[in-house]
Amino acid sequence: MTHEVNFDGIVGPTHNYAALAIGNLASQAHGMTVSNPKDAALQGLAKMKFMMDMGLKQGILPPHERPHIPTLRRLGFSGSDGGILIKAQREAPMKLRACSSASAMWAANAATVSPSADTEDGRVHFTAANLAMQLHRCIESGFTWRLLETLFPDPKHFAHHEPLPCNMQLSDEGAANHMRLSASHGEAGIEVFVYGRRALAPGKAPAKFPARHTFEASDSIARLHQLSPARTFFLQQSPAAIDAGAFHNDVVAVSNEDVLFYHASAYTQEIGNYFPNMHLIKVAEEQVPLADAIRSYLFNSQLVTLPGGGMVLICPTECEEIASTRDYLKSLPTSTSPIHSCHFIDVHQSMKNGGGPACLRLRVALTDKQLAALHARALLTPALYDQLVQWVHRHYREKLHPDDLGDPMLLDESHVALEDLTNILQLGPIYEFQRR
Repeated sequence: MTHEVNFDGIVGPTHNYAALAIGNLASQAHGMTVSNPKDAALQGLAKMKFMMDMGLKQGILPPHERPHIPTLRRLGFSGSDGGILIKAQREAPMKLRACSSASAMWAANAATVSPSADTEDGRVHFTAANLAMQLHRCIESGFTWRLLETLFPDPKHFAHHEPLPCNMQLSDEGAANHMRLSASHGEAGIEVFVYGRRALAPGKAPAKFPARHTFEASDSIARLHQLSPARTFFLQQSPAAIDAGAFHNDVVAVSNEDVLFYHASAYTQEIGNYFPNMHLIKVAEEQVPLADAIRSYLFNSQLVTLPGGGMVLICPTECEEIASTRDYLKSLPTSTSPIHSCHFIDVHQSMKNGGGPACLRLRVALTDKQLAALHARALLTPALYDQLVQWVHRHYREKLHPDDLGDPMLLDESHVALEDLTNILQLGPIYEFQRR
């Protein structure tokens, strides 16, 4: 049997609103306001528990080490760790904010994953995303690669590829620009790669915001993952959608098994004839204006199949607050719709920074044997959930302003928290500060 497992990123202790993400309207709108790291982490864990309680298998990705002192040293700062933070806050606050971002919580950007049903060698393939377009994201790639190797350790079942070379021509944003369509999670499927621009050929491109993901990156990953060209598709995201604030495909589309739920403005191509055996649900501008879809993160909902059958949509509560999305979702579950119901969850702290429910998870389809080969504490259980909630209450601040990132005490608090977490998850010394 094959299961889709959602591996969610635990929100890190330095969750803050520094407005680092160009083209992300929510991130820019809430820049330099006060965040609540404790609430953010608890909201993320509550979402994981909600999925687990529905009978779905739920995985965990620990936070990255932040503030990231090794990167600040590479940027020319020297002295003690605490002294580096003080200097960086005084001399280069935006670099400090980039090196302190908790953005690895959005695990949809961690990697691209191809299940064993699609790959020539019958293994699950992972390529950690290089996230080359932005400093605060590109420093994640090396640790993500090593972390995935730790959580998916058996080379008989899992193939790990290092991030693509970090440059603008191979800019890769991970699973946020990757979808899969299949009759079921265990059957061979169609892998759909969505790109914003072609780096090595002329073509359409957005005028206002950068297109973060290139065709060349997707083409390379499809080759690395040993995918059949006959079952691999490349779609260009609409430049107009990117300029409207849809910085990733998962802001305008979500797929699950044989269903693709997407906005009419998502792509440069009309995709109605591309996937004849699939159930395509296209939302017209008249039903939900693109601006409302982006503001509500309607398409950043999680679309999942329950163990007993039936497909449900897990939406952010913001979808209830906007008239067009609220009305659309009321009309969506019908006798002929593959989506049977909608549920609403509170991930408000993440939403203010530009990440909805689907941003927080990396989807991995695993057989029973592959599940058994995971790291021992990679999956959430009720007991582990309780441990993680207690861990957050022990270590997280209730308020954090970007100007607080220069506080050496925050660095110490973060290290203590991550040391405690590695013991809870039995991960060993995975962080650089643990080996220094």
